[in-house]
Amino acid sequence: MNTFLLEIVTPERLIYSGNVTSIVAKSIEGDMGVLPGHIATVAPLQIGAFSLQHDGKWSHVAVHGGFLEVRSEKVVVLAESAELPEAIDIDRARAARERAELRLENGKLHQDEIDFRRAELALKRAVTRLDVTNMDIVNK
Repeated sequence: MNTFLLEIVTPERLIYSGNVTSIVAKSIEGDMGVLPGHIATVAPLQIGAFSLQHDGKWSHVAVHGGFLEVRSEKVVVLAESAELPEAIDIDRARAARERAELRLENGKLHQDEIDFRRAELALKRAVTRLDVTNMDIVNK
């Protein structure tokens, strides 16, 4: 089976490195699939679950923005931040989701566009963390 090297890197560290058979990423244009032999490209990523297939199984990583670069034999994800499911504190993610939802429900927040956008992004990150941990449980 054809594979390619995938590396997921944040400013702090290498999150994942290994051969995969396919990936699905959330680009700002929508979901983007990559198989071996994909044309070289660069795509900005949005906050979302990043899926990778290796050894016939799907795994998921919470990716919080960045860029995806596809090369001939390698794909590099330069993420603002990224977390493997086992590194996610589910209780903390639930609390962050609840805080962000409360901030978004607050009518005063809409007057301050920066705080509103910050709360929106916090909610997306929290939901992505919870989604990735749920995906990981389903795939085991």
